[in-house]
Amino acid sequence: MIDTTLFWTAVYIAMLAAFTGYVVISRVPVILHTPLMSGSNFIHGIVLVGAMVALGLATTPLEQAIGFIAVVLGAANVTGGYVVTERILQMFNRSGKKQKEGGLK
Repeated sequence: MIDTTLFWTAVYIAMLAAFTGYVVISRVPVILHTPLMSGSNFIHGIVLVGAMVALGLATTPLEQAIGFIAVVLGAANVTGGYVVTERILQMFNRSGKKQKEGGLK
């Protein structure tokens, strides 16, 4: 059994982390969103590697199932992050046709 004090401490920490993350991200200027996304993709890649290691060390079927779910969700998170970052970077590109046809101006 999980100690109730430990459980509520973990719930409190998770709620505090979610609130703090929301406040910090909502105050980031628009110009910094792309570098922030790139940095978070890097961190999520490390989390994905950790999930793979945990899955590799899992011994029971429950641990293997949780590890598999962690790897799938982590891979989806990293992939989605790169897709969003690519779309944001495309917004900063000048129109490609004018630049290619006219050269540098």
